[in-house]
Amino acid sequence: MTTIKKAPILFSFLAAVLLSACAGNGIPISSNTKYPIEVLYDNQPLERPYSELAVVEIGSEDSLTADQTKDRRMMFRGNDAKTKELLTARLVMKAQKIGADAIINVKYKYYTSVNKEGYMLSGLAVRYRGE
Repeated sequence: MTTIKKAPILFSFLAAVLLSACAGNGIPISSNTKYPIEVLYDNQPLERPYSELAVVEIGSEDSLTADQTKDRRMMFRGNDAKTKELLTARLVMKAQKIGADAIINVKYKYYTSVNKEGYMLSGLAVRYRGE
């Protein structure tokens, strides 16, 4: 088989591997950062009894910079992993202020338009029962 004939097969294989890696668990917001309270993302169950306190969220929207709109291309948009960890730390502090032991169902959303970009990070602050 020639290299040209192998290219679609290789592309299909790589696409299948990437999709299967992301489909089950999604892409995590953070790596292994330790926070003062437990942070569980959208697909992680909490195995302990708890009482719901409140939904906590943070968000921001900013105008795009000249670098982000250069040549009418969507360059340099979104938050990197380090920024997401800082945002998660801000969410944790907000949950701690209301007495939470954990935040569950944490979701991160990023959005962009022609002139603006923004993010929203939210989760359910909970307190463990029986402790």
